[in-house]
Amino acid sequence: MKTMILCAGLGTRLKPWTESHPKALVPVGGIPMLKRVIMRLAAQGFDEVTLNVHHFPEQIVSFVETESLPVKGINISDESDSLLDTGGGILHARKFLAMDSRPFLVHNVDILSNADLKSLYQIHVDSGNDITLLVSDRNSDRRLVFDRDMNLKGWRNIKSGEIRPADLPFSRSDKDYAFSGIYVMSTDVFKMLEDFGNEGKFPIMNFFLANIRQLKIAGVVQDDLDLIDIGKPDTLCRANMLMSV
Repeated sequence: MKTMILCAGLGTRLKPWTESHPKALVPVGGIPMLKRVIMRLAAQGFDEVTLNVHHFPEQIVSFVETESLPVKGINISDESDSLLDTGGGILHARKFLAMDSRPFLVHNVDILSNADLKSLYQIHVDSGNDITLLVSDRNSDRRLVFDRDMNLKGWRNIKSGEIRPADLPFSRSDKDYAFSGIYVMSTDVFKMLEDFGNEGKFPIMNFFLANIRQLKIAGVVQDDLDLIDIGKPDTLCRANMLMSV
């Protein structure tokens, strides 16, 4: 199964480490978080990996070339010239991700979780969704809004009151959940991605919200999801303590 790990971010919240290293290689319990994510993915059957790189890309390339990892191969999608954000990064990696018609899973490099990734992938395949988002009811001000059948309707910020789209119609049967940063996409989506982004920089969530009516975008809830965003100093410290036990 194919997967893309988003590794290109600057990791400004993890300074001073990221002043001389890429965020993806920050140690978590003595092991680079990129290796932890790859090992987790490989254990669930994802053995064709694409990484996008921008910040100190040569260090990630060296890591991939020298580290023993249980995958068939790793492709490098080079964003050295321009950081493309999540949506632009996926579009830029099209030549690797769309080599065949199989869907691919996208995973942020700074997420550690107990997510059932293989199940998420299979649900996507069986459902006929264009995009399947892993969500949970964890504490977060930013929420995705779904209808009773778990089709994506929009996004809202509970604290600020902002909603997207601006004319988002609410219903009593709506459900809202926190997004995990993990999702499965079908390769048919690339044509719309190309029209939307035109190889430029854009967040993938902007694409999702702009195409709610054109695409079948659905959420899958994992009630027992335990997730740590290790892209922040406090949560990285927590992860280090957990992984060192």
